[in-house]
Amino acid sequence: MNWSHIVLEVLGTCTLILLGCGVNAGSSLNTSKSKGAGWIAIAWGWGLAVFAGVLVAAKSGGHLNPAVTVGMIVAGKPIGGVDPSAAAYYGEAAGYIVAQFAGAILGAALAWLAFKKQFDAETDQGTILGVFSTGPAVKSNAWNVVTEIIATFVLVYVVLISGYQGNASNLGWLNAFGVALLIVAIGLSLGGPTGYAINPARDLGPRIWHAIMPQSNKGDSNWGYAWVPVVAPILGAIVAAALFLVTKNVYA
Repeated sequence: MNWSHIVLEVLGTCTLILLGCGVNAGSSLNTSKSKGAGWIAIAWGWGLAVFAGVLVAAKSGGHLNPAVTVGMIVAGKPIGGVDPSAAAYYGEAAGYIVAQFAGAILGAALAWLAFKKQFDAETDQGTILGVFSTGPAVKSNAWNVVTEIIATFVLVYVVLISGYQGNASNLGWLNAFGVALLIVAIGLSLGGPTGYAINPARDLGPRIWHAIMPQSNKGDSNWGYAWVPVVAPILGAIVAAALFLVTKNVYA
């Protein structure tokens, strides 16, 4: 296992979640100066959060997302420079996924620290949870799963056909910004029904932090919904990778 890549996945995912949860907090907590910034600000904030996170984790390939890592596995792509035929391949992939969840928890904790006084002043428990985790506009687990599958499919399929993860050494500002724009597009176009988790670490890591953070007014962590933004993005990634295998020669 390449430990430097694992560390970069922690740091990159931490950066992503710190900035992403930060824009959520700024837009929604009552005593924030950016309260009410709106959905467009949130979509761009998360897109640029991905941009920053990918740059931080450039040398690891900047997965930052277990769904992306799973998509790479199904598509037979190298992970961290480790070829799928190598004995260390699945260990490297598992290390990436653990690192992504760890980074997400850390990023959520840092966002909480940055807005601590705003959290103390917030009286709405749903608003506090919404800073950290996604939730459906209309609760229907089956249809919420469909939405998350479609949104994650778009993310992973476009990443795969772009060749973005083919060689981490080629990952630079332009490629990172391309992924950021993709996240903005998904947020603006498909984010409304569920808040577009499209990343199990993005949702579960901050939800875990919400459950353990020392904040007396935080309320429930809504564990009944928590499986949707974990399972559905993985399914979306698998479908995307399967279609990529069928269509990749078209893009060659």
